[in-house]
Amino acid sequence: MAIFKLKPACKDYVWGGRRLVEEFGIDGGEICAEAWMLSAHPDGMSTIVNGEFAGKTLADALKADAKISGTNCRHFADFPILIKFIDAKQNLSVQVHPNDDYALAHEGQLGKNEMWYVIDAEPNAQLYCGFNREISRDEFAARIKDNSLAEVLNAASVRRGDVFYIPAGTIHAVGAGILLAEIQQSSNVSYRVFDYGRNRPLHIAQALDVTKLTPSDERGKSYPHAAACEDFIVDKLDLDGKFLSRAQGSIGDETFLSVLILDGNGEILCGDEKLSYRKGDSFFLTAGAGDWEIRGRCDALLTTVP
Repeated sequence: MAIFKLKPACKDYVWGGRRLVEEFGIDGGEICAEAWMLSAHPDGMSTIVNGEFAGKTLADALKADAKISGTNCRHFADFPILIKFIDAKQNLSVQVHPNDDYALAHEGQLGKNEMWYVIDAEPNAQLYCGFNREISRDEFAARIKDNSLAEVLNAASVRRGDVFYIPAGTIHAVGAGILLAEIQQSSNVSYRVFDYGRNRPLHIAQALDVTKLTPSDERGKSYPHAAACEDFIVDKLDLDGKFLSRAQGSIGDETFLSVLILDGNGEILCGDEKLSYRKGDSFFLTAGAGDWEIRGRCDALLTTVP
């Protein structure tokens, strides 16, 4: 079997909205803040909906045949990638993620490098990415305490198609009115430092340990890829259905291929398999599957492990 179509695990976090349900057709309940479109993480696993593994989780399939993730994944203890849709109806908390060494020592799982692809944004929507100047640890702690942290954060206005790379240690937050896709290491560790009075736990001591106190704005710096780091490579695919209506490639033994459909409709083919796709679909093409083709009209993100 070459193509797994995946059903996401959904999260009803308080800041979420309804766009993933109403526009993407995701079965996420009354509030769908996040849809984990490709995940083998125990906090929310994607489910395979077709073929011999129908009804099983992606983790089940990986356990049955480890080769389908590819040889590049072998040096990871667990499946390394998690891909989400995020619908921020309200502001997300200001937070930071640890690197692998800190997270493994203190949390028992990987740290988190991640990237954001902005699918849509309301006028004047913005996000935070790093600091706007270098600060000291003492100033960081003081501004958390007196609620003035926003004064030293790098605020970035966003629009559809913007890409941000958020390496571990970068203070960040998604603002209200932003819909995005997130590709990240397979981790669920976040250290909150400000949460707009929502009375959820904060993690000040941990954040002081791991936050980089220098400016950072990693917008669009991975050309020719949408994003590229040691954990993942993400490429943007645009098919207009007229002048350009197909894309082709080949999957070797080194890595799987994730196809996340942001918009459009058509067919995806690999080996002797063919499945239709529409906006909001997620596919996992197994390592070693050979030639693939995507036909039709689509905006999509293609993710592999380097």
